[in-house]
Amino acid sequence: MPVVWRRSEDAPTSQVLTRRPALKVQKNVEGELNLETFIKQRTKVMLNEPILIAGFPGLGYVGKITVAYMSRQLGAKRLAELYSPYFPYHVITTRGGGIRLPRAQFHFFKNPKGHDLVFCTSDSQAQSLEGQFEVVEKLLNYSKSIGVKTIITIGGYSSKAGQQPKAVCIANDRKLLNRVLSAGAEASPFGNPIVGLSGVTLGLAELMNIEAACILGETIGHLPDPESAKQVLTVLEHFLDISLDLGPLDKEIEKAMGVFKRMEDVQKEMEGFTKETLEKEARKMTYIS
Repeated sequence: MPVVWRRSEDAPTSQVLTRRPALKVQKNVEGELNLETFIKQRTKVMLNEPILIAGFPGLGYVGKITVAYMSRQLGAKRLAELYSPYFPYHVITTRGGGIRLPRAQFHFFKNPKGHDLVFCTSDSQAQSLEGQFEVVEKLLNYSKSIGVKTIITIGGYSSKAGQQPKAVCIANDRKLLNRVLSAGAEASPFGNPIVGLSGVTLGLAELMNIEAACILGETIGHLPDPESAKQVLTVLEHFLDISLDLGPLDKEIEKAMGVFKRMEDVQKEMEGFTKETLEKEARKMTYIS
């Protein structure tokens, strides 16, 4: 049973919280709130053999950029939200001075060409090992309840700077892997761990008999990387047989390249300064024997 923080029975509100097994989200007669990871349904809709596309904050923000961009481009509508005590302990300010808790969001797109699409992304990764598994368990159970049989997770894959990013793929099903490779991805090198929600989703999906693949965009990972996300989006266009306008993303790529160039210039300047300083210090050295 998952464990969360809950106010002690005898302690006033301002005192330290104690650990106790989680219960359903509800207020009791004393006004206390017992929390566990839960999903709040926003819209009821019948979906046609939906495919889930999930991307979360991580290396280069590739997963989050990819899924958020697709969702906006296709005009996806709000479906549900996932809340968890394993997300960071803060609130996010909204327009007009409001607040909301960190969350994962589900949006849906009714695809006239075939499978409907469900998009999932979040404000953050779950903040513990237990949290990663609990959030993914809820995500997968919910996905099955709305008819999802195929899941694609998106993430970043560490690479060197200065090379054209590629999209690599791993899957728990050989036929699904071949379909993604045919769409333009490359097979991932052997032995690379996939950490975080994207990797855990891939692993637990296999235990629940859900075919799943993970597409990783190569990135140096220091800053949000729209160029890597574009490579993944190109693969998804072919895999899902949909059309996306990637023009707006090109503008973001230009901005990102400018930032990368400025960072390289600063790094070279610092390296030159350090070398000059060391040479000056070496010339000042005296030896006493």
